[in-house]
Amino acid sequence: MTSFTVRRLDPDDAAALVQVAQHETDFTGEPPSPPLTPDAAHAYLSDPGVWHWHAEDAGGNPVGFLMAYVHRRRHGEPLDVMFEEIGVRRSWRRRGVGRALVDALHAQMREQGIGSVWVAVDGEEARAFYEACGYELDELQGVILSRDVQTDTPA
Repeated sequence: MTSFTVRRLDPDDAAALVQVAQHETDFTGEPPSPPLTPDAAHAYLSDPGVWHWHAEDAGGNPVGFLMAYVHRRRHGEPLDVMFEEIGVRRSWRRRGVGRALVDALHAQMREQGIGSVWVAVDGEEARAFYEACGYELDELQGVILSRDVQTDTPA
């Protein structure tokens, strides 16, 4: 089995984000994303509420990634984590990369004293993966709505 390492990205890892954006389809099946500018990538990776890991092959090339956000809450436990996204290159799937990334997330949560994590699931394959990682159906949520306020015309 080919080896890989998992590491949390730091503010100087903008190039790693570019690699994933350029190969988005291989990681997630989504069309390629425009990468962040170097300044925006630095700000993203400097934000203590953004947790972003890469699994990398022996040459330092990303073979998987996971991103999550720490949320402050208004009641109950003061913090929880939203597990936003995970992606593994097609050729690296079923080799433990996704599980290692999830384990890194859970270890960071334990280190920070955060007990609760949630993830929105968008398909049966994803649901099976999360359930294999110990996640359970919590409660059914409503439909996700979005809005681009930059294109709004003032009334």
